[in-house]
Amino acid sequence: MTVEVLAIGAHPDDADIGVGGILCKLAKAGKRVGILDLTRGELGTRGTVEERTKEAAEAARILGVAERANAGLPDGGLANTLEQQRVVAGHIRRLRPRILLAPLDRDRHPDHDAAHALVRDSAYFAGLAKWEADREPHRPERIFWYRVYGDDTKVTFVMNITDEFAQKREAMQAFRSQFHNPDYKAPETFVSSPAFWNAIETRAAYWGSRIGVAYGEALHSLSPVGLETLPGLEN
Repeated sequence: MTVEVLAIGAHPDDADIGVGGILCKLAKAGKRVGILDLTRGELGTRGTVEERTKEAAEAARILGVAERANAGLPDGGLANTLEQQRVVAGHIRRLRPRILLAPLDRDRHPDHDAAHALVRDSAYFAGLAKWEADREPHRPERIFWYRVYGDDTKVTFVMNITDEFAQKREAMQAFRSQFHNPDYKAPETFVSSPAFWNAIETRAAYWGSRIGVAYGEALHSLSPVGLETLPGLEN
């Protein structure tokens, strides 16, 4: 099974936080989208690996994701090493996405920061014919970067997710052990606080307001984005 767009996150729920609306929008438009979670979130204060695996699968179903895979790399131990590059590049070669979506660097969580460099280099090596030649080489055409936590200062464009925001929120609610859920008995964390839950809508509303819609999600590109015409003149 291959996909057109692959969103990679350090933990199960990162891609849902950062680009859940975009993935849902693309899936509704008939694109095959996938998610690759690099770790199982085994160091998380709340929830077991088994719980989070089920939650991730349910969130993917809600968003319309064609495949959600897990690389099984160590939570709290992501690093841009040859060993981990082999794993990530193997998934890229198997799924053969045209577009990658991955975390920006300089994030408050070290795993997110490490995932940025790991995905960047793995995508490059995946395209080298003589590198780990157990699978056919494949290099995605583009990588766009999203913010999991913190300030979205690096923004190239914003996608309108007004029609998809309710599904994004429903997908995040599928992570019952992780986000704000008074019925789940566990210590409160940064992401399980009411403030974080409210901030998801606040951030989407902010980016939506910047492009004149109700909700948006922001992406960053490290290289120029080509256009056939000016934005607003597509039709």
